[in-house]
Amino acid sequence: MTVSTMTLSPTTKTVVGLGAVAEPDILRRATSPDYRWWLAHVMPAAACSRPVRLRVEADWGGGEIERVTDDMPDGLLYVACKNRRASVCPACAETYRADTYQLVKAGLVGGKGVPDTVTEHPCFFVTLTAPAFGPVHSRVVSNGQVNPCRPRRYAPLCPRGRSTGCRVRHGEDDSCVGEPICRDCYDYDAQAVWNFHAGELWRRTTITLNRYLRAAAKDRGVQVRLSYAKVAEYQRRGVVHFHALIRLDGLNPADPDTIVTPDPSITPELLSSLIDTAATVTRFTTAPHPRQRTGWTLTWGRQRDIRRVHLNATDQDDHGALTTTAVAAYLAKYATKATEEAGHVSRRLTQLDANMHAERDTHQSRQLVTCWRLGQRPFYYTSTQQRADWAEGWGKLQKWAHMLGFGGHFSTKSRRYSTTLTALTAVRKAFQRGEHPEEAMPADADQDGDESAVTLNWIFDGIGWLTIGDAALANTAAAKARERNRVAREEREESFNQ
Repeated sequence: MTVSTMTLSPTTKTVVGLGAVAEPDILRRATSPDYRWWLAHVMPAAACSRPVRLRVEADWGGGEIERVTDDMPDGLLYVACKNRRASVCPACAETYRADTYQLVKAGLVGGKGVPDTVTEHPCFFVTLTAPAFGPVHSRVVSNGQVNPCRPRRYAPLCPRGRSTGCRVRHGEDDSCVGEPICRDCYDYDAQAVWNFHAGELWRRTTITLNRYLRAAAKDRGVQVRLSYAKVAEYQRRGVVHFHALIRLDGLNPADPDTIVTPDPSITPELLSSLIDTAATVTRFTTAPHPRQRTGWTLTWGRQRDIRRVHLNATDQDDHGALTTTAVAAYLAKYATKATEEAGHVSRRLTQLDANMHAERDTHQSRQLVTCWRLGQRPFYYTSTQQRADWAEGWGKLQKWAHMLGFGGHFSTKSRRYSTTLTALTAVRKAFQRGEHPEEAMPADADQDGDESAVTLNWIFDGIGWLTIGDAALANTAAAKARERNRVAREEREESFNQ
């Protein structure tokens, strides 16, 4: 491994002698004449654990090539990795979480291009789960007290002769939570297939719901539509489930892009009933698989939660009503997570990894191996068409085996729910440049009118900071900047409240 491809970044793991190793690098960088220039140069990516290092060449035509980054500190351009997973890069994940929070909240209370009248629209916080693939250990909390996991006076035996009861009161960090009562009876194949098709099941559910809504609106002579924001979350057993905010909007045929208040004839009670019915009746059968010639029939689980969202803090009462702030924060939190909740840190698997997991008899390993095995092309698929069809279908299970079969986006929304992450990023970049968002010019604007043509070549140099000392200095500077911003924000809030 060369220096250019090494990842040198601070971690939360305690390493003996790390300070002694980093100290020479810190002193060398901090005492250099261009230290302040270097710090200002890396500041946009200073908080990132694994920044991408780039070199930039400008081709002005006629064979004239300028190495733009040669005059920069280290001769490199540092760009934040922008990874949304908190386990990979906490700083970039926090930026993604904050953007998702603003996106979700704008669709609830208005702002960022969404009218304030959306507060009057019926809105529901919906949780849809997967069905059971076998009994698992769980932590049951009732009235603030932890109850036994699966109390059974006469617990039946599973086909392998193991008891299906459990009287243990599991702790919050108990590793048994999410584990099957009997791994040999647990349907790992069905779980992997369900995760793999969860996005398609959601798509078909929204189609069914919109069909029911259009029929109800037609009977009342009105026009309405649904907007939603959705995130996926892994349960401890390793299955994804969805949290969604579903909002009812009116529809103006003359201007379909505007968000208008829906007709009151579509009541919140009716919308809640339609959501529950759509989740109940939606089902489909997957394509045939060598291990299941008739395919698997997929449905939602019986556990679902449909609660109306209210806008006042006083609505957070014993009836379980939710506030917009609580909902937005909850959805944004899970937008930065992946399979960590299921006890597995995500990274792409190889055949060697699959072989290694096959030798382990754990719940996580069985899930990974099952996805890999179901995605393995049968040896008798020899034609070009068969290979192509497999690669575009079941073969993707190997690609997403590290995600326990789920290959969809963790955070999605309908087009008219609110603003976009791209728009939020553009505003943040304009603010960092000291520009007012409305005054930020398009990237292709040419004020001088000379219309010079230039081709920029972005050359990948590596991932991570060049030295541990650079990582420590950059991360420390970013932490101090965050602390200054936090203090300034608190002072502004205090001045407003006075």
